[in-house]
Amino acid sequence: MSKRIDLTDQRFGRLVVLAYHGNNPANSNAMWLCQCDCGNKTVVDGVRLRSGITKSCGCLRKDLSSKRVYNNPKFVDYMGRSDQLRNKDGVSLSSIYESARNKSGVIGVSFDQQTNKWFARLMVDHKYVLLKSFKTIDEAIEARHQAEEQYLGISRQSDGSV
Repeated sequence: MSKRIDLTDQRFGRLVVLAYHGNNPANSNAMWLCQCDCGNKTVVDGVRLRSGITKSCGCLRKDLSSKRVYNNPKFVDYMGRSDQLRNKDGVSLSSIYESARNKSGVIGVSFDQQTNKWFARLMVDHKYVLLKSFKTIDEAIEARHQAEEQYLGISRQSDGSV
């Protein structure tokens, strides 16, 4: 077993090490209680401190993200414009436009690997009007299409097109 490197009173980014806090049960690395410049205390793995992976309690990421957001003119232009998130009927745009992450090919239909079932979802006015699991993708698609017709007035032809 190697000798522990004492990090007490050393600074790593926004963190100052206060005291040894035991060993990480997962990998036996020394854990250190640290005080962040923002005032929060956090316990960090010594390897993550020394390698520069952890530099704050999490406030650094928040600060950097905030700066990036305000330096993005397109994002700033859309801030506070809730009309951009919903259509004129109050339906969430994410409910009617397909995401690049969609694997089923049908908006509002996804596969849950944990339960091994297909889910159909539809949200209108901040409430799920459809949130149900099915054994087959065809059942989930049919439920989604029925909900679209009932709540959004979207009727589909037999081939699935609008």
